[in-house]
Amino acid sequence: MIDAELEPTVTPLSAEVPALEVRGLVKHYPGVKALDGVDLVVRQNEVLGLAGENGAGKSTLLKALVGLVRPDAGEIWVRGKKVRLKSVVDAADHGIGMVFQEQSLVPNLTAAENIVLGSEGPGVRRGMYRWKTMRNLAQQQLDKIGSDIDPLARTDTLTFAERQMVEIAKVLRIEQRTQFAPVIILDEPTSVLESKEIETLFTQVRRLREFASVVFVSHRLDEVLDVCDRVTVLRGGESVGEVAAAGAVPGDLHRMMIGSTGSDDHYHGNASQRSGEPLRPMLEVRGLSGKTFRDVDLDVHAGEIVGIVGVHGSGREDVCRALFGAEPTTAGEVSLDGTVLELSGTRAACAAGIGYVPAERKIEGMVGPMSVADNMTLTKQKSRCNGPLIAPKKQATLVDGWIERLSIRTPHRGTAIQRLSGGNQQKVVLARWLVAGDIRLLLLDHPTRGLDIGARSEVYRLMRELANSGVATVLLADSLEEAIGMSDRILVMSDGRATKEVACPAGGKPTPLDLVKEMV
Repeated sequence: MIDAELEPTVTPLSAEVPALEVRGLVKHYPGVKALDGVDLVVRQNEVLGLAGENGAGKSTLLKALVGLVRPDAGEIWVRGKKVRLKSVVDAADHGIGMVFQEQSLVPNLTAAENIVLGSEGPGVRRGMYRWKTMRNLAQQQLDKIGSDIDPLARTDTLTFAERQMVEIAKVLRIEQRTQFAPVIILDEPTSVLESKEIETLFTQVRRLREFASVVFVSHRLDEVLDVCDRVTVLRGGESVGEVAAAGAVPGDLHRMMIGSTGSDDHYHGNASQRSGEPLRPMLEVRGLSGKTFRDVDLDVHAGEIVGIVGVHGSGREDVCRALFGAEPTTAGEVSLDGTVLELSGTRAACAAGIGYVPAERKIEGMVGPMSVADNMTLTKQKSRCNGPLIAPKKQATLVDGWIERLSIRTPHRGTAIQRLSGGNQQKVVLARWLVAGDIRLLLLDHPTRGLDIGARSEVYRLMRELANSGVATVLLADSLEEAIGMSDRILVMSDGRATKEVACPAGGKPTPLDLVKEMV
């Protein structure tokens, strides 16, 4: 039974008054105009989708709506009143909450502490936590989204997907901060969730619509159309139009996002174009075992892309990390181009010619305050040095060449990478291994997570180029469709074991259902 204290008490408004309205919002950064007169209307009790390519201005707009960014011009109206949102707390007091794409939890606190942080209420008395009450408060939020996470579990022991569910439970506490219907912003909430968890989330979003307004942001356009009532599209920092979700298809949104006719086929056939099968695989894995996986065998030939698929907890992510020396193993042998490797750590893996693009790009894949140039040359310092010293001209020539070749949108090579859009950040992370020039095996852990259609197509193109140059690639895809579209072969994992290998020849691709049958 839900505590009466947690039930939202909503003061009704006139139906004509928008829950949230943005008028002519403008925001400049050095060399970049992130927002150029954006207009946005969120009606009461609706789910509004927000779509746009990486760099279209979505992130800046959302940050302005939760008080993280001060706009240079324009107005924000909440329930018919103009407001100035000075902080996240200020936005929360106005009933605006956000689930961030990049997680905002405190890792050394429990799930319960994170969920009620800043709104502990009866969970604290005389400066002391009342743990039973805290647990109950958090459990009630977790129950709303059907999660079985232990409220007293430390957040840093949870998986990425579990932490995302805690984020969603946390933002639902905003129901207790205002007498008016809240506005909940969900920024890429499904990026790491499995299909069952996504459906649970969509059920929750539809429940929220009954007493709140929701802004839903996702690069998966089919999801946007599935759960939203309307969709507003941004391009180049401007509002370029909106469509009713009913009757629309992803292609309609894509054309508005890029300003031209897009293709639904972004994979363009098999990634590799090998003329013959090599005598020996580039990567040979035999009986590899670790904490969450056991007896895994895997072969990847030069110029081949092999996808690994499995449900959450199958062990595939840990296998990928183990091949890069970032996860300990207990048994097995790994050979690269005929040489047995001692993967004692990531430094040894890099020296052996192994590259790795992690799923959590901003945490493990880049150094945010460092420049694009420094991030791009981080792995191979010799590429930018003359002897023991950095050669600025050498680095500038090298980096500018890759910026142009990969169409990386950045004001300057010296711009901090954290200032770039997600797609351009990912290009820089991939370029790091291209700069190295001696990569023989590339491990890609969800390389297109959080990227729009255009940025994903660019990543696919880079993957094909690397494969065609002879690089062996292991892909942990963001979806089964992506794994099927990009892979030459697919290894299915279940409960920590490799259970089946599926061929993916051009013209004879398996269906997602074929793989699901082997995954569960």
